[in-house]
Amino acid sequence: MDEADFVAPFAIWRERRAAGDANASLGDLYELVAEARGRSVEQLTGEERAQIWALAAPIMEPGFESIPNSDRDEADPIELVQYDPEWPSQFEAWRQRLSKVLRPTPVRIDHVGSTAVPGLAAKPVVDIQVSVGDIRDESAYVPSIESIGVHIRNRDNQHRYFRPPSGRLREVHVHVCNSGSSWERRHLLFRDYLRNDEEARRLYLRVKQEAAQRWANDRIAYTDAKTAVIDELMTKAEMWAQQTRWHIGLPAQ
Repeated sequence: MDEADFVAPFAIWRERRAAGDANASLGDLYELVAEARGRSVEQLTGEERAQIWALAAPIMEPGFESIPNSDRDEADPIELVQYDPEWPSQFEAWRQRLSKVLRPTPVRIDHVGSTAVPGLAAKPVVDIQVSVGDIRDESAYVPSIESIGVHIRNRDNQHRYFRPPSGRLREVHVHVCNSGSSWERRHLLFRDYLRNDEEARRLYLRVKQEAAQRWANDRIAYTDAKTAVIDELMTKAEMWAQQTRWHIGLPAQ
């Protein structure tokens, strides 16, 4: 795809993002580009979506940088499965591995994401959040984390993201953030709120299922498709936090 083919759609999408339009998602940008070319979203190739994401990423995630040669060869389609009571044990095994190799010891290591919420269907991938003193000091943690089989995929202003490289089972994602940051707090609060509110779990599951059905072969679009409902639930989560005097507390599963 010639870059000129999506200059105008991208400009429209960027203006909508700047105006705070919650519907200006990555999927929406796909639709704008496809419509301008007289095609459907489904007809966009993987290469074309990658080109679109390269433009959108700095807008959606300030400071975004993809690590060269970090792609996985496997298709890795989105698959939601029923909650597995073994997920906490899988987290604990990875937590121990991380604890052994990370020096200095991270401030905390937490189980986050849907696999940390009992009863919630999820992708069978355990998300781990590692809180450090300064994410910019990558020499203090990147080599250590990569030594146990997960490689850095991308970085942005708020966190670093690791996943298994090509040829290895995609069973874990590791997210490194700054201790005391909004990133750290947001993920822990969202997890705890979902654990404690059945209606929130139902709403989130419905949106996850809809996103997985549409974006089964596009993990970035799948993740972004959930953003609006996550923002909605986070507003309620903040109210819940005030009412219950929630605080981050000690690291826990």
